Amino acid sequence: MEKLQMRRCSSVDWKPSAVLALATSFDGSQVAAVREDGTLEIWLVAPGSVGWHCQLTIPGDPGSRVSSLVWCRPTSKKERFGRLLSSSLDGSVLEWDISSLKQKKILDSVAVSIWQMALEPNDNVKSNTEPFANGHVSTKADVDSESESSTIGDVDDGSDHETSSTYVGATYQRLAMACEDGSIRLYNVPDADALNYLRSFPRVSGKMLSVTWSHDAKFIFSGSSDGLIRCWDVRSFHEKYRITAGLGGVGSGPDLCIWSLISLRCGTLVSGDSTGSIQFWDSRHGTLLESQRHHKGDVLALATAPNHRRVFSAGSDGQVILYKLSKEESAQAETSKWVYVGYVRAHTHDIRALTVAVPICREDASTDEGKATKVRKKDKPIEYSYHKWAHLGVPMLISSGDDAKLFAYSAMEFTNFAPHDICPAPQRPLVNLTKQRSTSDGDGQIMLIQQYNRLDIKVLENVAGNVKRTRNQPTHLQLKSEGLRRIVCSAISADGTHVAYSHNVRPCLFELRCQSEDGHNNKGVWLLKKLKLPKGLPSAYCMIFSVDSSSLIISGRDRKIYVVDIRKSEIIGTFDLQRKADDMYSTVSESPVTKMFTSNDGQWLAAANCFGDIYVFNLETQRQHWYMHRMNEASITAGGFVPGTSNVLVVTTSGNEVYVLDVEAKQLGEWSRRHTHHLPRRFREFPGEVIGLAFPPRFSHAHSSVIVYSSRAMCFIDFSMPIDAVVQDKDKITNLELSLDKFGTNKPAKLNLERKRRRKNINIDEGSRQCKNFDFYAFEHPVLFVNHLSEGSLFILDKKWMDVVKTFDAPVHKHVYGT
Repeated sequence: MEKLQMRRCSSVDWKPSAVLALATSFDGSQVAAVREDGTLEIWLVAPGSVGWHCQLTIPGDPGSRVSSLVWCRPTSKKERFGRLLSSSLDGSVLEWDISSLKQKKILDSVAVSIWQMALEPNDNVKSNTEPFANGHVSTKADVDSESESSTIGDVDDGSDHETSSTYVGATYQRLAMACEDGSIRLYNVPDADALNYLRSFPRVSGKMLSVTWSHDAKFIFSGSSDGLIRCWDVRSFHEKYRITAGLGGVGSGPDLCIWSLISLRCGTLVSGDSTGSIQFWDSRHGTLLESQRHHKGDVLALATAPNHRRVFSAGSDGQVILYKLSKEESAQAETSKWVYVGYVRAHTHDIRALTVAVPICREDASTDEGKATKVRKKDKPIEYSYHKWAHLGVPMLISSGDDAKLFAYSAMEFTNFAPHDICPAPQRPLVNLTKQRSTSDGDGQIMLIQQYNRLDIKVLENVAGNVKRTRNQPTHLQLKSEGLRRIVCSAISADGTHVAYSHNVRPCLFELRCQSEDGHNNKGVWLLKKLKLPKGLPSAYCMIFSVDSSSLIISGRDRKIYVVDIRKSEIIGTFDLQRKADDMYSTVSESPVTKMFTSNDGQWLAAANCFGDIYVFNLETQRQHWYMHRMNEASITAGGFVPGTSNVLVVTTSGNEVYVLDVEAKQLGEWSRRHTHHLPRRFREFPGEVIGLAFPPRFSHAHSSVIVYSSRAMCFIDFSMPIDAVVQDKDKITNLELSLDKFGTNKPAKLNLERKRRRKNINIDEGSRQCKNFDFYAFEHPVLFVNHLSEGSLFILDKKWMDVVKTFDAPVHKHVYGT
């Protein structure tokens, strides 16, 4: 086997945007995160570290800074999602349409900034045993009881856990808005269209910064910039009482801002302010129960476990702190008290939002491997296992902030386990690489990197020799989008002659060539020529070129797929998304396609939507060939047709499963029928979300392998071998180990030292080395892209996370408001 050389490049601009707000779906299975650049992400919640998946991304207005995010309940059983609303500092309210992946304004402006929104709680909700999984109906597991130990007398955390449901009666939820002019505005949230204004509470001095409802929805609590907490009667719209928060903590008056409020079922009101104090109040009388001050900066977010006996706080110091309701016995009586349990600091910058979600996705069926007798080993089999706290139905805390990261914690075992980094590479730049040597450059392959509002075009030089880093090259060309709009998707043709992208308005196509000063096609200056596209093409969510680079395939936001002839500038094919043959009306209800793959002979086009449904089209007959429902209710994370074959499609899912599909026969391939549901545990616990597949240039029975990679690791899979096979080829293992060691993978130091010792010791039997199929290798830094440059060369694009962190603003004590 030829030695696999690693070509590494880190010369890429990468500055992810801060996460400003979080919201949990009504059934607790999904989390929405909105970023500072206006982008909204929908994450599928999973137990532990395996299965977290960004289902979809909706681009928004970068000029409208989001201040709050709420997710309404579905109002009918037919409704797949509730309404997802966000408020902005410009006074507008926007709705994020998850079905069409669009943003629309439902409240133009209230003339002042909206600092926070709060939905009316759901007390009169009918129980439903069919919550949604992956956006669709599934079965929910029971809630596990708490297992965290404590030296203080604990209140049972699992005794009165409420059951989530997805359907309520006919009444609309009410929405309260805390406004900068000192008022609280009340709205009804109908099934669709604009909000219905009800009434405003009396205006007070200072800015209204926070708002929350009492559990019975009879009262609304508000916090302002003058250090006061007010209780409002929802029926009479009068102020019931007010609290001077500074008397219970540190500071008062204009120097004290109440950033966050949360009301508990036990009648306790919790407040977080700009002094770093967490205060617990008796909401019936407005009296102080306890005051805790463990934060070193502003407390910007509060959250509670579903049983309302655990409160989490976070703020500008980057800490997440847990407070717990515990019993204290005395001679007189038994009393309850909120006690400080501990803190976790996973973020490097300010934490802006907290939310709690409950994973309800399907639990993997037990396999023979899981029932096998445990064998003691010298080394741990995998260092990314979080199954000790990964249980379905157990609440999970999610935090986000200015470092663009999202972390998940076990709400019931908060201090016992380290948090999980949901997205190791947030908002990673999308990368495309030409599949063959560029004819216009003549020296190497062209790499296209999609940034926020521009495309960076680079050339990878073919450097002979041993493993080494790719020489950092300046950007050969930057293509800025029209009006500096946000680029949604992009693509480059296989021969490197055409580049395309799409923003929110329309797609654009360019011809790319390199011309010397004498006018000949040779090394020199990059030239871009804009080409015309047919009129009426919608903006795209995904695009790809055909294998022969003659056509551009666009997945439009109107849920249709268009095939455009580049030379003739005309649409030569239009596909409707259909679940059944000749069903011309199903396209209206289908979700937009977010991923597309073409076969190497140009016959097949596979398209996957954000929920994992796959549509296969025959480009020769211009008809839909096959529809495959989502596999195990999981989304498609990566895929591709196998080189050298025309009908074999390999896809990976958010459940860390690999499927080999026979497209022509409309069925699972033989490998999947035998192995898909019996994959090794080390692969099911694959660290991070799979983001891509890298096939070798030549795929045959002798080279039937693929590299599955995430931002944290990559895994080698050989389809010609059994999943539990052991490789005995000493040359193969030696070359693989040498390449990975020189690349600098983050394997345990003990293993690396052992390998070096074995290689230096001439008495060691070389034939005794073994390598298992499905073994994975960890990366030292977040990886953005992996692909083969040639049969013996692997290109890896990565970036040190600390280099990314240096581009962020300084953390702690950042001025929050002032518009």
